Amino acid sequence: MSIPLRSFGLLAALMLASSSANAAAPMMRPIVAPPQTMRTPPPALGDPNAPGLSAAPAVQFTIIDAPGAGTASGQGTIATSLNSLSAVTGFYQDSSNNVHGFLRAPDGTFTEFDTKDGETAADSINAHGAIAGIDCYYPINCTAAQGFVRAPDGTITTFDGGGGGSNGTYPRTINDRGAIAGNYIDTSDVYHGFLRAKDGALTQFDASGAGTGANQGTEPYDMNNEGTIVGPYVDANNVNHGFIRAADGTILEFDVSGAGTGAGQGTIPNGVNAKGWIAGFYFDASNVSHGLVVDSGGATAFDAPDAGKGSGKGTFGISMNARGRIAGYYIDASNVYHGFLRSKNGAITEFDVPGAGTSAGFGTWSYAINRSNVIVGFDVDNNDVQHGYLRTP
Repeated sequence: MSIPLRSFGLLAALMLASSSANAAAPMMRPIVAPPQTMRTPPPALGDPNAPGLSAAPAVQFTIIDAPGAGTASGQGTIATSLNSLSAVTGFYQDSSNNVHGFLRAPDGTFTEFDTKDGETAADSINAHGAIAGIDCYYPINCTAAQGFVRAPDGTITTFDGGGGGSNGTYPRTINDRGAIAGNYIDTSDVYHGFLRAKDGALTQFDASGAGTGANQGTEPYDMNNEGTIVGPYVDANNVNHGFIRAADGTILEFDVSGAGTGAGQGTIPNGVNAKGWIAGFYFDASNVSHGLVVDSGGATAFDAPDAGKGSGKGTFGISMNARGRIAGYYIDASNVYHGFLRSKNGAITEFDVPGAGTSAGFGTWSYAINRSNVIVGFDVDNNDVQHGYLRTP
């Protein structure tokens, strides 16, 4: 269904055509990984002839387990991002529950790395292989999380998104020009957006409607190559609203019709593609999540056919590629997680990674999709162990 968007004329003006976006002394340990497990996918969920659900194409799942990943409950590998060559980054938890970053090259070779404080969580990789993420992911043996950028040659630089003295810096995305966007938390636990240029220059910003209380504020989630940044902000009543920040610093705030107005509800943009189109989701007044796409035709809501319809369940649009295809996940009526791919025409293919858990809280998560429609994410198996994956059409 099509949803009216407040001030959509301005939104359209801010959507900038661009080239493709992402699709984030070091300790490096280059490791040649064992061959990746190739698993045969299960049959498609549901009736492939049902309205809105396309027949599943022939796909291949490549399971990504970092060589140093632990195999106990709560441990394992989380793949968070991929670039146009299907190089993958993410992080893993080892057998001692320490967190490390990794880079998996397209040939399957792993490089594991740590930032100066350890507890390294890589979140985004660009076309050149530069990676952005979090240093001191769990601030136990260090004071506060910092951002980091790892250059293609392995050099790691850490930074504070607030310019110094913040309570934590959380990069979310790095574009092909080397710019990084994310949020930092001030000493009052308020969230603020930041943009870090390739040369290290920092710009801080806030949506005008953002709240100024603890756990309120502005949270950039994605950025394309032209510098358009999207994400949610949380107002003084703890309601989520969407924002779009153009490269010139202009910020548009918006809500979609159908979004709830209670605490924790509202509109959450999550990804922006090369054309400035947005993928995301919104929570309605019953706390059910619905997928959301905002493109040249306006805003459209969608639901995976097997998504749950109760509170805390539903459909979550996470990433959109340059072709308008969206990767995300949904939570079914039994609180199990499943991945999906939404075509530009609205057809949805649901999928599970072979071996993914089938109990509540387990299953398949999709995090990013590149121009070739390769999806990266992770699954949690029935033993509560995490495994990264690539889904290749």
